[in-house]
Amino acid sequence: MVTNTRRAARREGEPDVVELNPIFARPGEATALPKFRLPEDEALPSTAYQIVHDEAMLDGNARLNLATFVGTWMDEYASRLYIEAADKNMIDKDEYPQTAAVETRCWTMLADLWHAPDPEHTIGTSTIGSSEAAMLGGLALKRRWQQTRRAAGKPTDRPNLVLSSAVQVCWEKFCNYFEVEARYVPISLEHKVLDGYELEKYVDENTIGVVAIMGVTYTGMYEPVQQIAEALDRIQEATGNDVPIHVDGASGGMIAPFIQPDLAWDFRVARVASINTSGHKYGLVYPGLGWVVWRDLESLPEDLVFRVSYLGGDMPTFALNFSRPGAQVLLQYYLFIRLGRAGYTAVQQTSRDVALYLSGEIAKMPAFELWNDGSDIPVFAWSLREGHTQNWNLYHLSERLRTKGWLVPAYPMPDDLTDLTVQRIVVRNGFSHDLASAFLVDLREETAYLDALTGPMPVEGRRSGFHH
Repeated sequence: MVTNTRRAARREGEPDVVELNPIFARPGEATALPKFRLPEDEALPSTAYQIVHDEAMLDGNARLNLATFVGTWMDEYASRLYIEAADKNMIDKDEYPQTAAVETRCWTMLADLWHAPDPEHTIGTSTIGSSEAAMLGGLALKRRWQQTRRAAGKPTDRPNLVLSSAVQVCWEKFCNYFEVEARYVPISLEHKVLDGYELEKYVDENTIGVVAIMGVTYTGMYEPVQQIAEALDRIQEATGNDVPIHVDGASGGMIAPFIQPDLAWDFRVARVASINTSGHKYGLVYPGLGWVVWRDLESLPEDLVFRVSYLGGDMPTFALNFSRPGAQVLLQYYLFIRLGRAGYTAVQQTSRDVALYLSGEIAKMPAFELWNDGSDIPVFAWSLREGHTQNWNLYHLSERLRTKGWLVPAYPMPDDLTDLTVQRIVVRNGFSHDLASAFLVDLREETAYLDALTGPMPVEGRRSGFHH
C-alpha cells in the first residue's frame, strides 16, 4: 500500500464503518456507513459533509507545519477565484482559451523575471507542481542530447544526468522512469552543496545535463549556478563536451529574483537551458502548481511539443498530465498582478527575516549547531551539538514538539553524511514573528525537558520525519 503516514494505512482492528453522531442522523438514513466500500444507498449532502468534515479535523494545523514548503494560506479573493474556476481543465485550451492565455502571460512574466534573452519569444508551461516541471526539463535535455548524438552518428543508449546527492526525489524518479543514469555528486562537510568541485569525474559525452538546485530540500541552501557553469566551461575546453544546466528553482526561483536580485543563477548564466519553480511554494499559490520555462525556442525540441489550434491560432502544449485544474494558474496570475515585484519582495523578505531571527535564536542554544541560517531561501537546518547528550536525539525532540502541534522533521542527511541527523524549519508566508516567538518558547521548554532526563530515551520505533 502506498501511503505517506502510518495513520493513512488501514490499521489492524480498525472498524469497517463510520458511525454517525445521533445529532446529524436523519429519519430513514443509515446510522453507520462503510469505510472501505461504496455504501448501498444515498446520504443527504449535509450528512456526507459532516462525516468528511469530522474526518479532516484529525489533520494537523497547516500553519504550524514547519516541515512543508507548500503554501497553506491565501486571501479571501483568491479563495473566491479558486471556487469560481474549480471546473476549468487547464489542458482543454479550446474550451478555456482565456485561461490558456493567462497561462502564457504567467510563464512569459517568469521568463522576464529570470532574464530570458527574449521573454516574448521563448516557451514555457504550467504543470502539476514542480516535480512534473522538473521532469519536462529533464526530458528536453535528454531529447536534445539524443538529437545531437544522432546527427553526429553516435549511440544514444547511455544517457546520464549529474546531480547532487541531496537532490529532490523527483529527480530520482525522472532518472528511473525515463531510463537515465543518475550520477550523484556527494555533499560533504567541506562541500555542503554541488559547487563544481571534481565535476569532471562525473561528466562525459553521455551527460545530458547538470541539475543545479536553488534551495536544496534538505537544508534550503543555494547551489552556485555560476560556479557550476564555470566548471563546465573548463570541462568543455578540455574535452569538447558541451553540457547544459537545468536549474531546479522549486523554491529559490521565486525567492532569489526578489531578495537576491544581483545573484547570477538564471538565464543570465549562458549554460542554463531551463528553469522550473513551484507556484505553490514561494509562488504563494495553493497546492497543485508548477512552472517550467526554457531559455529560447531552440532549447525545447519541437518534437516534444503538441500543438492545439484555438481561436484561429496555435497553442503549443508540453505536459505529462492531460487533465489538470486551471484554477491555480488563475490564482498565480492574481498574485502576480496583486503583488507585483514590490509585493513579492516584501513577502519574501519578511519570511527571510523570520528565518534569520529563528536561526539566530536557535544558534544561541547550547544543544544545537546550525548547518545554515536561512539566508538563501527562508529555510534552515541544525544538528544536535556533538557531546551535548547521550539521553536524547532530534527524533525525540521532533516528537515532543509534535505534542504542542509543531511539525518539525528530523532526518538523516544524504549519502556520505547519513550519520548526521538534522532538523529543518521552512518559513512560509503567514509564519509571523509572533508565531516564531511562540515556537521558540516551546522549543526551549521541550529541550529543557529532554536535558533534564536522568536516563536515555527509548529508540524503538524511531522514524524520519522528512518531507520533500
